[in-house]
Amino acid sequence: AGDGDCGHTHARAARAIQEWVSTQPPPAPPARLLSALADLLLEKMGGSSGVLYGLFLTAAARSLLGGADLPAWADAVDAGIEAVQRYGGAAPGDRTMLDPLSAAGRTLHALRSPGAELLPVLAAAVQSAEAAAEATRTMEAGAGRASYISSAQLLRPDPGAVAVAAVLGAVLEGLRG
Repeated sequence: AGDGDCGHTHARAARAIQEWVSTQPPPAPPARLLSALADLLLEKMGGSSGVLYGLFLTAAARSLLGGADLPAWADAVDAGIEAVQRYGGAAPGDRTMLDPLSAAGRTLHALRSPGAELLPVLAAAVQSAEAAAEATRTMEAGAGRASYISSAQLLRPDPGAVAVAAVLGAVLEGLRG
């Protein structure tokens, strides 16, 4: 969806995660798992994406220290989004990774409802993220690399937004499998 840099960065992260899980069992407590993933991405992913994912995962991990029931996961995603906004300087509507993250986060609020089931809610969150990523196609870039480019040249969805939707889809597929 862009110049290839975003795709290369995410591919590097995916390879690092694959190598990590093939050489050692990931930590079982969710907070430790997310914290370890944050460290891995900060070290191996690189670029602003690595920093932003690291911020998201670190904040989410802190939020999960008190427990990891379904409502706690919704809170963790909110904490991660807040960290990305605070330190990244973007907001939903700025044509960035925050657009699909925020859309998914709003959908994940359903996890706070009694009787919520993870996989259907997560599937709806992935659909929300995909729609939000596609919607960046027509947005004016308010932050990120795209904000330096004329909007007349931005004919595709934001690459970071597309990547976030793909990552969420991969999480869903992993949980289904």
